[in-house]
Amino acid sequence: MNDEELAYIRNRRIGFVFQSFNLLKRTSAAENVTLPLFYSGDMGDAPGRVHRMLAALGLGDRANNYPSQMSGGQQQRVAIARALINDPAILLADEPTGNLDSKTADDIIAAIQFFNRHYGLTVVMVTHEPDIAAFADRVITMRDGLIISDEKHTARTATAADFLSALNKNIPPEPSNPSPKPVPVGSQSFAAMALKAAWQALIRNMMRSCLTMLGIFIGVAALITMIAVGQGASASVQAQIESLGTNLIIVLPGASSASGVRGGSGSASSLTEADADAIQKEAPAVAQIAVQNRQSAQLQYGGNNWNTSIQGISPSYLSIRNWGITSGRAFTDDDNRAAARVGLLGQTVLKNLYGPNANPVGTTIFIKNVPIEIIGVLEPKGQSGFGQDQDDVVLLPYQTAARKVLGVSTPTTAQTNPYLLAAPANAFGLKPKLSGYVNMIYVQAGNTATVPKALEQVTQTLRQRHFIKAGDPDDFNVRNISDLTQAAESSSKIMSVLLAAVASISLVVGGIGIMNILLVSVTERTREIGIRIALGARKIHVLLQFLVEAVLLSVIGGTAGILVGVVISAVISSLAGWPTLLSPVAMVAAFLFSAAIGIFFGYYPARRAAHMNPIEALRFE
Repeated sequence: MNDEELAYIRNRRIGFVFQSFNLLKRTSAAENVTLPLFYSGDMGDAPGRVHRMLAALGLGDRANNYPSQMSGGQQQRVAIARALINDPAILLADEPTGNLDSKTADDIIAAIQFFNRHYGLTVVMVTHEPDIAAFADRVITMRDGLIISDEKHTARTATAADFLSALNKNIPPEPSNPSPKPVPVGSQSFAAMALKAAWQALIRNMMRSCLTMLGIFIGVAALITMIAVGQGASASVQAQIESLGTNLIIVLPGASSASGVRGGSGSASSLTEADADAIQKEAPAVAQIAVQNRQSAQLQYGGNNWNTSIQGISPSYLSIRNWGITSGRAFTDDDNRAAARVGLLGQTVLKNLYGPNANPVGTTIFIKNVPIEIIGVLEPKGQSGFGQDQDDVVLLPYQTAARKVLGVSTPTTAQTNPYLLAAPANAFGLKPKLSGYVNMIYVQAGNTATVPKALEQVTQTLRQRHFIKAGDPDDFNVRNISDLTQAAESSSKIMSVLLAAVASISLVVGGIGIMNILLVSVTERTREIGIRIALGARKIHVLLQFLVEAVLLSVIGGTAGILVGVVISAVISSLAGWPTLLSPVAMVAAFLFSAAIGIFFGYYPARRAAHMNPIEALRFE
């Protein structure tokens, strides 16, 4: 017979009564009797059936008592109730009265004889005492493994009158014939039993369980904290990049060169308003374009002053940069064409020139002694990815800045064009002032997909306008902000993966700890495993019971780790000022991963328990 068939026979066809009782010490009498019902899946009216069986054996008031709270005779009666609860056809009793006094022994024999005569229960009893054997209808004597005699005689009737009277009053109902087919596992009842057994095992060794959970606890807490810090940093970088604008391309002037000495990027004035107009007309992939001219200057308002960046911009600049207005209004095309003396304040300038709660709209400030009316306040942008305060700025219409406040951009190197006649000599040595030059051009592509095409079209247009031959270097620089975004995202992903990998090591260590502790638990509970298998537990029952214990350890440790990880993330954000971003996905993943760790590392001990030989397990001391 295979294991499934053997388990069915142990559970439904044969009941076992042992000399040493073999009750589970940390479960009540009712729970011990219910155990075979769990493994059969036949839990219909289980509490009522258990109560009637215990009452029939005189233990109705002892159902909630533990074995340590009962006498030997009471424990043996619990063992008989457990053996009979599934209505077996045969009862195997091994020295059922060996550890009992004569009065209790008579009660036990009376109970066994009662079920034999009322229900036709076949009883096979092993005993060394002739007096006990006299209660049987047939006595087979064996010595050294050989049958010496086989005698039939009239059985002696048990004289435990009081016990038999109580038994007759509480006689259980006539048993139904058991089904010849194995009953499937009752999922709900067995799950409840497995959870309770696992919880009792954890409570029984509280300190050991806590230390076992510690590895999972630390691993999950570290994982949640590191992911929160990593994602917070990633979100901060992403916000800084997004503050520059979406689908953004920035065009900068090239480097100057004089007598073999090359200046840095932007040291030459090589970009003009006409370049920006040409890009808008000739580059279909470009959605919007804006120019910028900037200088530093001192501001005055009342008795306060502040040095900041003054930027002359096109009206479309705010849209390209995704820069909103908190109060007042933005520039219009009419403001720019008329070179209106109006301006927008950044948050840093507002705080230092007016105070944190002031409303500057409608007031007038002076920039280089030029009065400028403040028509709006910009939304806060924060620092850029390079650490620059983007809110320390005053924005003016481009024409206002060029014609009335900052003046025009001045080239630092002579502009040469081989296709034009030479410029007339500068007889007075005056510094050239060429109108229309800009410090920077902002280009916004239609969408993310068209950024590479827009980049190509911008480069081609400028090379044509600047008469740059094939193979010659550009006199301008084109920078794709999307590349910065992708690089930042790639770096943050790599960092998050590394942090998660480091934290996962703790989870693996915790899983190894769970496996070691479960191996110890399996060894300690070998006898219990033998009892369960003898009562009809199949391999899957024992396997799942220990897996539930492993998962319970992992889940409790993981849940505590998630809570502590959230608290640590909040503390880090508060004390260190680091941005943290808690991820519900990471929490769920950490919870599931901790459960998976319990299943993975708990499987080997559970499998070892499930494959135990019940005979060897019951002999284990």
